[in-house]
Amino acid sequence: MNKLTLLLRFLKGSRLTYLGALLAVIINVGLAAVTPMLIRVSLDSVLGDAPLQLPAFLQNMLERIGGVVFVRKNLWFLLVIMVVLTLLQGVMQFLRTKLSALTGENAAKRMRDRLYLHVIRQPYNYHVKAQTGDIIQRCTSDIETAQRFIANRSIEAISIVVQVIVVLIILFSTHVAFTLLSIVLIPVILVLTVRFFRSMMTVFLETDESEGVMSATLQENLTGVRVVKAFAAQQFEIDKFDGTSRRYRDNIMKIVKLMASFWSQSDFLCMLQIVIVTLVGTWLTATGQITLGVMVAFMTYAGMLIWPIRGLGQMMGFMGQAFVALNRIQEILDSRQEDYDQGESDVPISGEISFTDVNFGYGSKKVLEGLSFSVKPGTTTAILGATGSGKSSLVHLLLRLYDYQEGSIKIDGHELRTISRSWIRRNVGMVLQEPFLFSRTILENIRVGRPDATDEEVYAAARIACVDEAISEFDEGYGTMVGERGVTLSGGQRQRVAIARTILRDVPILIFDDSLSAVDTETDAAIRAALRARKQGTTTLIISHRITTLAEADQILVLDQGRIVQKGTHEELIHEPGHYKQIWDIQSSIEDIA
Repeated sequence: MNKLTLLLRFLKGSRLTYLGALLAVIINVGLAAVTPMLIRVSLDSVLGDAPLQLPAFLQNMLERIGGVVFVRKNLWFLLVIMVVLTLLQGVMQFLRTKLSALTGENAAKRMRDRLYLHVIRQPYNYHVKAQTGDIIQRCTSDIETAQRFIANRSIEAISIVVQVIVVLIILFSTHVAFTLLSIVLIPVILVLTVRFFRSMMTVFLETDESEGVMSATLQENLTGVRVVKAFAAQQFEIDKFDGTSRRYRDNIMKIVKLMASFWSQSDFLCMLQIVIVTLVGTWLTATGQITLGVMVAFMTYAGMLIWPIRGLGQMMGFMGQAFVALNRIQEILDSRQEDYDQGESDVPISGEISFTDVNFGYGSKKVLEGLSFSVKPGTTTAILGATGSGKSSLVHLLLRLYDYQEGSIKIDGHELRTISRSWIRRNVGMVLQEPFLFSRTILENIRVGRPDATDEEVYAAARIACVDEAISEFDEGYGTMVGERGVTLSGGQRQRVAIARTILRDVPILIFDDSLSAVDTETDAAIRAALRARKQGTTTLIISHRITTLAEADQILVLDQGRIVQKGTHEELIHEPGHYKQIWDIQSSIEDIA
């Protein structure tokens, strides 16, 4: 999408304030252009004898109050006009600043909201591959860059263009030859400006990307600070961050060098242009070809012309920076969102699950192949398999985090693909091996899935998850603040809080993805007993490497390289040669030794 089109889309809702800022800019430029004309009239016609040259409507107004004679006798009148013009310029500058700031802040808020919503609605696979720090940088730094351009730079650029047009009209209407000499170096400045803009676009892109890498490195290191300290890897991580920080600094220095080169060259050309105007104006005045007032006005207008054009180079640099930021924002907005609502909703779900010849893979890599099994409502199915056997992929398909490529998955007789993602995720609760807790109180963390739950319902869910007693030992109980990612709790406490959070949702299908691995066997058994006593109608899927966790399941599936190699109850499988019996024998021997 064209960047200007994207800018206009973000301005939607603030276009009136933006137009108001533009109107204030145009009026301000017009008022600024009147001042040199007033000085010229004062020098040539009020203090001198040159005939008065004003637009017809101004000349008529002056004649009504007595003409030049009145002004000569009342020089204070000129002072009043100058004060009024200055006050009006101040008012217009205030309106421009206020309206442009309102426009920029509102546009930035819409940008942030839209970008955040788009990121949240990305499919699971997008978040698996994306770098969190880079996304944060796009949602903050890049949006701030675009906001500054909208609020200040774009208004400034339009102000420069309007001022150049107005000044050129005035100059050409006054003295064509002198005007041509007054702008002789402007084409050279414009060439330098275009070259500067192109160079800055490239460097800004490199700088933005290096800042994203630096942010991602910082975010990753702070999140994993316990691992860094545990492995005494501080120096390695310091060196890693130092490298990303150095690359970012080097790119910033490239920008500084480009700007220094542009400013030095453009400043020299601008000063040279002023010298040309001064020398030519002095000669024309001395030879009587122009008046002193015209020369002074030309000097003023030349400054109003040359310096803004030189400033236009800076504006184009900022525009390049904003376009790079917008391009990075647009990369996210162009990515396809996950469709949450397409499909059936309000489908009655009791927990019957059926897999028939299901095939699934990541690209060309097959993960699940020819998978077929069924789960009756209210029963417990356990899944055992080595790392990479496809256990987690299987349950990810149930939540429609991924869609299967071949075969059929049915929930209560409805093809899973036909059920909306939002509906299936409301009815399937999943507890992960590495649960994520927010930096909030324990009570708020448990209540995440059901904000309207009462305190008593939260306590009941915590008792089922066997974490109520541990919470009560904290000084502030359920009001205890949990550190970022649950860092203040032990691994077992985090898992049990996550289990309580899922239980509180009261869904017909529960999935435990190795989420009892951090609790001891007694607590594991107590949680499973409480779950059975809580609700007989809940269909439960348990992934675990601990045989005692799987033993009471109604059926056990053993996966190997994406295929079901064994199926049955605990009693059946321990008497059948295969993976399950091998693991059972090993774990039984370890327990006997213990």
